[in-house]
Amino acid sequence: MDIRFSGSRSGTAPLTWGQRAIWDTIQKTAPDDHYFNFGRVLKVPRRARPLTVERAVEALGALVERHESLRTRLGAGPSQVLETSGAIAVTLSAGDPDRLLDTLTEKAFDYAGEWPLRVGLVVADETSGGTAGEAPGGTAERPSGGLAGGPTGGTVERTTGGTAERPVGGTAGSPLGGTVTHIVLVFCHLAADGLGAEAAITDLRLLLLRGAVPGPPPPSPLDLARWQRSDQGLRVARVAAEHWESEYRRIPPTMFDRPVAAPEGPPVWRAQIVSRALDLAVQRIAAVHGVSTSTVLLAASSMLVGAVTGHDVCAMLPIVGNRFRADTANAVTTLSQEGLFVLDLRGGTTFADLLRVAKPAALRAYRSAYHDPDDRDRLTARIGRERGAEIHPYCCFNDMRFIDLVDASHDERTVRQAMEETVLTWPLSQDRLNCRFCLHVTGEPGGLGVSLTADTRFLPRPAMERYLYDLESLLVEAAFREVLEPVG
Repeated sequence: MDIRFSGSRSGTAPLTWGQRAIWDTIQKTAPDDHYFNFGRVLKVPRRARPLTVERAVEALGALVERHESLRTRLGAGPSQVLETSGAIAVTLSAGDPDRLLDTLTEKAFDYAGEWPLRVGLVVADETSGGTAGEAPGGTAERPSGGLAGGPTGGTVERTTGGTAERPVGGTAGSPLGGTVTHIVLVFCHLAADGLGAEAAITDLRLLLLRGAVPGPPPPSPLDLARWQRSDQGLRVARVAAEHWESEYRRIPPTMFDRPVAAPEGPPVWRAQIVSRALDLAVQRIAAVHGVSTSTVLLAASSMLVGAVTGHDVCAMLPIVGNRFRADTANAVTTLSQEGLFVLDLRGGTTFADLLRVAKPAALRAYRSAYHDPDDRDRLTARIGRERGAEIHPYCCFNDMRFIDLVDASHDERTVRQAMEETVLTWPLSQDRLNCRFCLHVTGEPGGLGVSLTADTRFLPRPAMERYLYDLESLLVEAAFREVLEPVG
């Protein structure tokens, strides 16, 4: 059984700014570009149960018809090619939904030949009480590799880590037994970013519960590409380009400018800490200073990068959602792009001093993220010739959380005791990355997750570990040695 869809239109257009930005990054990371695959696991809402495979496939077809990005593939040029109709293969599993997610994300997409959505259904036998891997509910994001069949046809039977995956369809006309407990979606990053995936999950939940999504669909990538080439879109791009140009003239050409060690095998590693102490400290600092926790982390991360590299000015590339327009807030597409955050570390003697400077700098960075990558490429080349060096920070920051909690009431004793619970792991290593220093922030069950993915030629593994623990220590100290007690 496939997900069959029939939309209202087809068409071809240039890539949007967001699509162009991620496509450039994908090309620079290949053959390790499965790194950009990510997914969601939706536990079927109780009020939508029992859910048959046929009903789940019907809802998924309606989702693909509503959101054109899910039936848009890469064309020549490069360009985006929207198709009216087609079929997406479905993988059935009787096991753990997280394991199925891992299977579907472990292989890079065929960007021109494969639909940008992979789908798996976890099915429980009607006589059983549920699947062995059934989790407490909600959705989960897993930004790691994937595997699936092509855009048409069934999937082959295979076993991965003890999970049996059955081919969909069976005998023609025969019903599929069992009920669906979880739906697994894996997205190509050309089709959606994290916020776009959340919008897709929200609409899928409504389709399961109500059979429809109210209101017209949000703008599609085809619509966005045309707006970005309108007079209004060109004005937005021009303002952003002015920011990039002025800042590119004063930042260091790159933050990690020289190798300091022989590469590990493989060269790129990721370290992650999960820290409740860091979470509580950041909440307290943000509440007292009236900023977001993301800005607190961006400022602290930049301060430590300056300390590691010896630069007085730090340039960081925060990933920004770019959903400022009301009509794009729920768009299923990739709008996220890099902004340019520049922090002069000579702006104060304490972290609180730097945070006051960082707040307006962060706002400028967020506005600069909605830009035309062609403008940025031209500026980079021109200013690089003028300065006699390649201009690129190779230093990025991605806060992947969707909720920002602030709370000034956390006490010092609780936070310092929580530091004893902090754990550090090494969850990933690979051969290539288009950056030298990438910081990812996630919400984890045990606290705040901060992952550092780095090229070990520029930041060896012991230095990566030290950086993450220093980040925790810096912010815990700042929360209680520099932050004034809240009033009221």
